[in-house]
Amino acid sequence: MTAATRAMNSARTIKPIYWLSVLGPGLVVMLADTDAGSLITSAQSGAVWGYKLLALQFILMPILYIAQELTVRLGLVTGMGHGELIKHHFGKWWAWLSVSTLVVSCVGAILSELSGLAGVGSLFHIPAWETISLTVIFLMMVAWTGSYRSVERIAILIGLFELVFIWVAWEARPIKSEMLSAFTHIPWNNSSYLYLAAGNIGAVIMPWMIFYQQSAVLDKGLNVSHLRLARWDTAIGAIVTQLIMAALLIVTAATIGKTNPHAPLDTVQQISDAITPSLGMTAGRVLFALGITGAALVASIVVSLTAAWGLGEVMNFRRSLQDRPKEAPWFYGIYSIVLILGGVLVASGIVNLVNLSVGVEVMNALLLPIVLGFLYLLALRTLPESYRLKKWYAIVVGIILSITALFGVFGGIWGSL
Repeated sequence: MTAATRAMNSARTIKPIYWLSVLGPGLVVMLADTDAGSLITSAQSGAVWGYKLLALQFILMPILYIAQELTVRLGLVTGMGHGELIKHHFGKWWAWLSVSTLVVSCVGAILSELSGLAGVGSLFHIPAWETISLTVIFLMMVAWTGSYRSVERIAILIGLFELVFIWVAWEARPIKSEMLSAFTHIPWNNSSYLYLAAGNIGAVIMPWMIFYQQSAVLDKGLNVSHLRLARWDTAIGAIVTQLIMAALLIVTAATIGKTNPHAPLDTVQQISDAITPSLGMTAGRVLFALGITGAALVASIVVSLTAAWGLGEVMNFRRSLQDRPKEAPWFYGIYSIVLILGGVLVASGIVNLVNLSVGVEVMNALLLPIVLGFLYLLALRTLPESYRLKKWYAIVVGIILSITALFGVFGGIWGSL
């Protein structure tokens, strides 16, 4: 009996009561997807272009699901992480190329997350070094003292604070006719628009998301028998994350975008002010702080873990939250070093949050041909026949991923000129 057959037989014995134990990796990575940098990019989009980038948030919803579903499928069917799978089928050099894009993305992301937290601290007159120090210590304790499941629960609990933006968007009372009009009046020939469009694509589909979810489903102990529920987990997460992105865009479009159109945001303070007209100064700041803090903390956990997992897969050291720090010193060491170095750079005050956040997301868009290219090739070549991409779906997925990657690169380069 093959491994796939045993897994299918196991699938028939799964009881509905276990569905909650399977859900988690998809929701966590999607909540991390709406990280501080992504939310700030979305806010910048609404402030500068009103609702003209709102349609893109919904267009990206199925694209995000398609990419992450392939990741889940590869992890559960092969039992390998993304970097390990590339090394196994394409060789170590290609694996290092892929992981290099991951490391670059993770470095940019962690700077963005910690900068966002420092910006939130400044709203309440807390020095950046105090905010960053407490954050780094907390995040190190979460990983060093917990298992995968405990880290996942903490990440979900923290990340759910992001849902506050959906309520805030409702309170902003956007005018529906203005939103619908923006869907048909799109300035395709404007380089600034294309730059922010590329930033939004890079804010939704990131290299570290693909690496994280493929490793997370394995660290959680899932296998191919959980594929159906893991797909639901991913679909729910994709919907939630894009609703959050759309919500913050609506908030800034309905406030800053109307009172001071085409004025770029420069600080977290300005984004926070977008919430205060309908909720009041105190409530607006508190709700904004909760949302951004939840986004940045869950993303910091995910990004740091992903860097440790990805490097572990190509360097072949122990890399699981099920191992204690003494058993996997390289894994926990890399996780901690990413946080500490990022914290030092942010606390030094040499980074500008808004410019950094948009720039990081555009960089992610420029990396998409490598990231999505490997993902598609792996789904075509490495899976057993019953799970492999084939026929019309393989063609549709190839076209969608190609258009997404090419538009991200085109928008990022053209918008930068």
